[in-house]
Amino acid sequence: MNRVIFLFVVGVCFAVGQALTCYKCDIGFGNLCLTTQTTCSAGQQCFNGVGKAGGFLDIKMKGCLDVVKCNGTENINFPSSSSSNSTIYSMNKTCCSTDLCNAAPGLPGTSVLSLAFAAISALIATNVLV
Repeated sequence: MNRVIFLFVVGVCFAVGQALTCYKCDIGFGNLCLTTQTTCSAGQQCFNGVGKAGGFLDIKMKGCLDVVKCNGTENINFPSSSSSNSTIYSMNKTCCSTDLCNAAPGLPGTSVLSLAFAAISALIATNVLV
């Protein structure tokens, strides 16, 4: 009987220790999406979200998402009431189920470098124009 309990406890510890790690980006524009790493809860997978605002601005998101919401489209409305017909953008969310599988498109470090480059370029341009 003690062996059964021991095997159960080891199995639970192994399952808990196998939480999924994903890249997280709350919101990004174009190719800029500042990422961190996050651990998903049970019943979640990593996701990449891609949308377009105003028909021209690319919006990206990454993180953990409930499996039931995977591989679907979410309409973001403003104001946020469900009765509003003013859709700001639609986001397609695709999921994957291995650690850090939501890195694409681009590498996570690349977005940080791109953001830094954009900030430095803006500062230089401001100094030249003023």
